[in-house]
Amino acid sequence: MEIVLLEDVKALGKKGQIVKVNDGYARNFILPKKLGVEATSKNLNDLKLQKANAAKVAAEQLAAAKELAEQIEKVSVTLKMKAGEGGKAFGSISSKEIAAAAADQLKLDIDKKKLVLPEPIKTFGNHEVPVKLHKDVIAKLTVKVTEA
Repeated sequence: MEIVLLEDVKALGKKGQIVKVNDGYARNFILPKKLGVEATSKNLNDLKLQKANAAKVAAEQLAAAKELAEQIEKVSVTLKMKAGEGGKAFGSISSKEIAAAAADQLKLDIDKKKLVLPEPIKTFGNHEVPVKLHKDVIAKLTVKVTEA
């Protein structure tokens, strides 16, 4: 029996795949647990429409991420940090502070988890912080750190 999987099934296949299984396995396990449906022409057509819709949504998300990346690369965020003796930086700036400053100064809602900052910024000057907006789109946000 051919089944269209509605969810990932371990050792069988991923969501949306058409797999061939034994009749008993399909009737007793896959169909009752709503893990898949029989591969009829109606169900195959529904699957095709769902895949087309998912592709359209993914394309829209990619376009939105590219547009946001262009906005981010044009602007910069300024943060102030205390200075210790001899003009050395006192403290550090984390991704949480950068995200808050971007929301405050630029009115851009950037999630702190999307900022790729391996370690906090501990020096004055300009720093480029990568922002992963989409799996294919990475923007560079300029962060200016000045003395308070």
